[in-house]
Amino acid sequence: MKDLHQYISAIQVVSQNGSHNPMISGITFDSRQSGPGIIFVATRGTKTDGHSFIEQAIKAGSPVVVCETLPVVDFPEAVIIQVADSADALGKLAAVHYDFPADNLKIVGVTGTNGKTTIATLLYKLALEMGYKAGLCSTVANFVNQKRIETSHTTPDALTLQKLMHEMVNDGCEYCFMEVSSHAVDQKRIAGLRFQGAIFTNLTHDHLDYHKTFDAYLKAKKGFFDGLDKQAFSLINLDDKNGKVMVQNSAAQNYTYSLREMADFRVKIIESLFEGMHLEINGNEIWTPFIGRFNASNLTAVYGSAILLDWNVQEILVNLSKLNPVDGRFETIRSNTGITAVVDYAHTPDAIQNVLEAINQIRRPENELITVVGAGGDRDPFKRPLMAAEAVKASTRVILTSDNPRSEDPESIIAQMMEGVDFKDRIKVLSITNRREAIRTACSIAKKGDIVLVAGKGHETYQEIKGIKHHFDDREIIREFFEQL
Repeated sequence: MKDLHQYISAIQVVSQNGSHNPMISGITFDSRQSGPGIIFVATRGTKTDGHSFIEQAIKAGSPVVVCETLPVVDFPEAVIIQVADSADALGKLAAVHYDFPADNLKIVGVTGTNGKTTIATLLYKLALEMGYKAGLCSTVANFVNQKRIETSHTTPDALTLQKLMHEMVNDGCEYCFMEVSSHAVDQKRIAGLRFQGAIFTNLTHDHLDYHKTFDAYLKAKKGFFDGLDKQAFSLINLDDKNGKVMVQNSAAQNYTYSLREMADFRVKIIESLFEGMHLEINGNEIWTPFIGRFNASNLTAVYGSAILLDWNVQEILVNLSKLNPVDGRFETIRSNTGITAVVDYAHTPDAIQNVLEAINQIRRPENELITVVGAGGDRDPFKRPLMAAEAVKASTRVILTSDNPRSEDPESIIAQMMEGVDFKDRIKVLSITNRREAIRTACSIAKKGDIVLVAGKGHETYQEIKGIKHHFDDREIIREFFEQL
C-alpha cells in the first residue's frame, strides 16, 4: 500500500479539497468497485460519465475522488482532486499503483488500420524463439510469456494494461509488444507508458463511427507518435502516404520500411505460392509460410523492429522463417477434393483488397475465387459499400452475408453493402443472411482448384446477435463441410 501523496506526485493537480493522506489499496473508474482505500477516478466514457457516480463512490467508502469537474455538494469525508484530464490521470495513477512496470520493460507498440495483430504477435513469437521473455497485448489474446489471458479490447483500459505489465515484470519479461488502437490513444489508455518503439502500418477507412472524420482518425494515430521521446524509435511504412505524416513533430528516431520505395528496411518478393513466399529483406533471402504483399510488408516491419532492438541479424533471419501465420489471418484449409478455403480477419476495404490481391497473384485463371463477406453492426457504416465493391472487383463470385450484426438488422447491413455493387456486377452476387449457409453455399459451388475466401471474423469464435454472443467459428464450419465431401 502507498499513501495518497505518492499517487498525487504523478499527476497535475488543478485543485484539491481535503488535506488528509489516506493509505491507498486500489484504483477504480467503476463506482460499483469503490470502497475503503479505493481511489475513484471519474472518467467520461462514450456512454456514461463517471462524474454522475461520485456521490455513490464516496458513500461506498472511497476516500479519494479524482475528477475534471468538482461536485456541487461538499464531501468533507473525502479528498476531491480536480485534474484537467481524468482519463490521462487514471493511466498515471495506475502506473504508480503497479510500481511503474513500463520502466522495467522495453515496450514496442504497433498502430495502423491493418496489420497490428500480425506484427505485434510475430514480434512476440520471434522474441520467444530467440530466448527472450516477452509479453503480448493483442486483439486475439494477451500473453505473459507462455500464459494466455483472454481479451475483449484491442488495447485494454489503463488499469488492466498496467496490471498486465506488472505481471509481465514479475514473470521476468524484458519486452512487451502491443497493439495500439486509435481508441486507446484518444481515450488515454496508454497514459503512463513509455515506449521503446512505435510501428505504423497503414491508414485506411475504418472506425468513423467513433472518430466521425478521417482527419480525426489520423490525428488519433499521430498522437501515439507525438508522445514518443528521443530515446524511442519509430518505424513507418513508406508505402502508405500517411506514414510521413505520423512522425511530423515526433522526437523519436525515425526509420522506414517499404516494398516499393528506398527505405531503411526493404523487401522484395522473389516467388509467391500458396505454400508461402521467397523473400529478400535487405539483401537476405528467407522462405516464409506467409502469403501476400501485405504479409511481406508485415514481416519487414518485424525484421526492422528486431534490428532496432539490437537483436542478432542471423538469429532474426533463422527464426523469422520459422514463424507461422496468426490465427485467422490468411489461414488456409484444404479439402480432399482440391478446394482451398482461406479464412481472414479482413474487415475493412483495404484489408479485403490486400487479401484478394494476394490470392489472385497465385490463383490460376481457370480457377474461381468465391468470396464470402459481411460487415459488423454498430460500427462504421461508411465502409460497408466500399467493402462489397472491393470484393466484387477482385472475385469471380461474391456472397454477402451477416458478420456480427450486434443490435442492427443484418439484412439492412447487407443492403448497405449492396449499394457499392454496380448494377452490371450484381449477377455474380448472392445475398445469404445466415452466415453458416453462406459459407456452406460457397464451398458447395466451388470445384477442384477453386478458392473460397471467408472474410471478416478470422479468429473469432462467436457471432454477436442482439447483444448475445453465440458460438460461431468460420473454420469449424468449413472443416465440417469439407469432411462431408
